[in-house]
Amino acid sequence: MAKAFASQADLEEKKTKFEELADGVYCLTAEGDPNSGVIVGDDGVMVIDARATPAMAQELVGHIRTVTDKPVRHVVLTHYHAVRVLGASGYGADTIIASDATYDLIVERGEQDMASEIQRFPRLFKAVETVPGLTWPSIVFHDRLVVWMGKREVHIVHAGRGHTKGDSVVWLPKEKVMFSGDLVEFGATPYCGDAYFTDWPGTLDGLSSYGAQAMVPGRGEALRSPGDVETGLKETRGFLTDVTAVVKVGVEAGHSLKQVYATAMEKLEPRYGKWVIFQHCMPFNVTRCYDEMSGTRDPRIWTAERDVQMWKDLND
Repeated sequence: MAKAFASQADLEEKKTKFEELADGVYCLTAEGDPNSGVIVGDDGVMVIDARATPAMAQELVGHIRTVTDKPVRHVVLTHYHAVRVLGASGYGADTIIASDATYDLIVERGEQDMASEIQRFPRLFKAVETVPGLTWPSIVFHDRLVVWMGKREVHIVHAGRGHTKGDSVVWLPKEKVMFSGDLVEFGATPYCGDAYFTDWPGTLDGLSSYGAQAMVPGRGEALRSPGDVETGLKETRGFLTDVTAVVKVGVEAGHSLKQVYATAMEKLEPRYGKWVIFQHCMPFNVTRCYDEMSGTRDPRIWTAERDVQMWKDLND
């Protein structure tokens, strides 16, 4: 029997957990589903990563209302992927903030990504009919934007190429808490279909230099100590390095993508197979790494049609 496409067969609802990391700083985690962050300032609330639909955004609003009645004023998009951004309209925020590189990716491939992701992982797009269309930032920055939420200082930093070319992190310098988006995962497989394998480890080195006391990764449990943060960085870096090493050897030997994929699964599944969404991510990861190791600098656009064909080619 053919393997079910991507995560279409993953229909089990995950239990969510809303927890405080520092005074007025929270995260929503969900057993390996995408995480979101919440920062409560003097005059309002900032949400980091909007969730996949406005209906799912309202679930996060429900959690916010257990700790504050202040309005959601800012939504930060750590990158452009649909599962992170299409819920933004559900908050009624004054501003939607993203890096200029993320804005460019929405222009270039936002429509295709929306169709692609909804097809790949339908469970994550609860009440998808509530999505009004693409999410467009209203504030775009190049390197760093500092937002003062009353007396609370929030830095939004374009960290460098990694998960995408537009990845941003949110850093609280006083509290030493970082929201990493999908640049860092914990117990969850990094999705690398739009990644820059050559650059990503260096970007992680840059994040390590902040000395975060706590971190909210893109997926997985919150990292609540410096040791946990370093583990998250180390494990993400290790996965990327291992994928790159296997694929590079295969490309240099002249092996086909399907051959390299089979080798990568054989070598990496014993170590990483228990991580969340491993089976979902690996075909996309190996395909993108194969392209990059073959000289294709920028990721090709994933479409719903390309997704299905790639999956069939590698898994039949």
